[in-house]
Amino acid sequence: MQKNNPVNYLTVENISKSYGELQLFKDLSFSIHKDDKIAFVAKNGSGKTSILNILSGDDVPDDGQVIIRNGLRLSFLPQSPDFEEELSIEQTIFNSDLPILKVIENYEKALLHPEDQEAYQKAFEQMDIQNAWDFEVQYKQILFQLKLENLDQKIKTMSGGQKKRLALAKALINNPDLLILDEPTNHLDLEMIEWLESYFAKSQLTLFMVTHDRYFLERVCNEIIELDHGKLYSYKGNYSYYLENKEARIANETVETGKAKQLYKKELEWMRRQPKARTTKSKSRIDDFHVIKEKAHQRRKDHQVQLELNMERLGSKIVEFHNVSKSFGEKTILNKFEYVFKRGERIGIIGKNGTGKSTFLNMLTKNLTPDSGKIVIGDTVKFGYYTQSGIEVKPGQKVIEVIKEFGEFIPLTKGRQISAGQLLERFLFDRKKQYDYVEKLSGGEQKRLYLCTVLIQNPNFLILDEPTNDLDIVTLNVLEEFLLDFPGCLLVVSHDRYFMDKIVDHLFVFKGEGEVEDFPGNYTDYRDYEASVPSLESSKTENTESASIKQNEASKLSYNEQKELKSLESKIRSLELDKKAMEAKFNDTSLSQEQINKLSEELQIILDDIATKESRWFELSEKMEE
Repeated sequence: MQKNNPVNYLTVENISKSYGELQLFKDLSFSIHKDDKIAFVAKNGSGKTSILNILSGDDVPDDGQVIIRNGLRLSFLPQSPDFEEELSIEQTIFNSDLPILKVIENYEKALLHPEDQEAYQKAFEQMDIQNAWDFEVQYKQILFQLKLENLDQKIKTMSGGQKKRLALAKALINNPDLLILDEPTNHLDLEMIEWLESYFAKSQLTLFMVTHDRYFLERVCNEIIELDHGKLYSYKGNYSYYLENKEARIANETVETGKAKQLYKKELEWMRRQPKARTTKSKSRIDDFHVIKEKAHQRRKDHQVQLELNMERLGSKIVEFHNVSKSFGEKTILNKFEYVFKRGERIGIIGKNGTGKSTFLNMLTKNLTPDSGKIVIGDTVKFGYYTQSGIEVKPGQKVIEVIKEFGEFIPLTKGRQISAGQLLERFLFDRKKQYDYVEKLSGGEQKRLYLCTVLIQNPNFLILDEPTNDLDIVTLNVLEEFLLDFPGCLLVVSHDRYFMDKIVDHLFVFKGEGEVEDFPGNYTDYRDYEASVPSLESSKTENTESASIKQNEASKLSYNEQKELKSLESKIRSLELDKKAMEAKFNDTSLSQEQINKLSEELQIILDDIATKESRWFELSEKMEE
């Protein structure tokens, strides 16, 4: 039986875009077909947002074209939505050309005027004819999940995050054939992200998105298109598939470049021996030589941010919260909160939007005073505070000037130092980029520069409030490697579940009404623990004998041991992924013996860690089964 060809929705043919002398991309071509769920991956500053704007029709390429299927309904979620400030949420939703929304709007107006029986009857019949009842339930569910229940709220009173959620709701409600999304998980809390992930995984929507959320990429996408050094590469799978195959591609390119270098040396000798008169055959060989030369000189510019900055010594007294309370009117943020921070702690803060996470950070850094109780900060503590507001952009200021405000030279570990320019190179700003104006940088590049300014002040207590927003995956991976080695205290607020799982081993869960749960584990541990709570509740309805057996089994492990068992399972899974990634690095044929030895040592550390944790897991499992 012949397989039907997929329906083509949109084709990009040889598009290019430049701003002045800066060329973002050139001659890019790809297609989007029905049922595709594509993520577009590239470094910050590569033009990801420009490409989305071109696909949505909000911008045009300098060269090339975008061909869209006739009659295709397309919705676009931009990073910074623009709405009419005087409209309400409901008016904004109904301000659409989708016919079914007009039917629902008329019905809801008729409900407000029950005295006009004729109008009500007509609206009711149209709801039946258009089969709009299910759609009404669906769109109200979307608004509820995105916490937009107050339909009368004016746009002008909404925060940036609320506007982003409204733009997402509007895009989903419009029920498009193709949905284009720029960082859809920014400004969503964890519960909303998981709902959206589930919604997309089950829906028939065709998606093309830019996102840094790697769990989202793993669970939603069926293809990843990467723009790497000006070329497009397509991976027909999710994030794990992409990582594995990208590693293989780079290893293969390294081998090919090595072969080309050998051939280049040989051909170079031949070129030098040739007389000026050329035969047809020799001219052909000369043409081939230039191709070989180009291939032999290919170098991957995958500089890694090396964050080996110095850290101020941290004393025994760090930060202590004693009976700290804070409210805003009727809203309680903290209620007699007690905690003593210890050296090397890595704490993640999670909770729904509005439960007080940023308020907590502002009290910790003395930018806000508690209503009662006291916060004691040790004499040696030096905070590094990465806030959501980002870098303050001064008109006419260049990138290099931002760093030089902290000094011409910056101290590193072991008594070394580097210049401001060298430091910026390690943060992926090449010499040319260092003299660009800060206001001309992309959103992600500005975030990277801001991160640099926080870290070069040598903090020993690092506070990161949503550090992953707008950073590309390459920078995120490097930031994670740095944070894993950071010896000071670390406090992170983030909706990036992958980031939290990798970085923290302990959570403050802000539940609202001043309640903060101290949980010993990472985000996945907490979700597993939460998922087990309903099953414990439902077990009460089972027969007495079954309940008695379960209780006896559970009683063999203490509460903390049960938590530890779940935490070990998650950590072993994570270490297995680290092991796989480390083993893949050995495929690089250009590695020196010294590099191979170093990788072997790192791999052995991971293997030892797995063995230790597996041993403890078996110990607890056997105890439960005794």
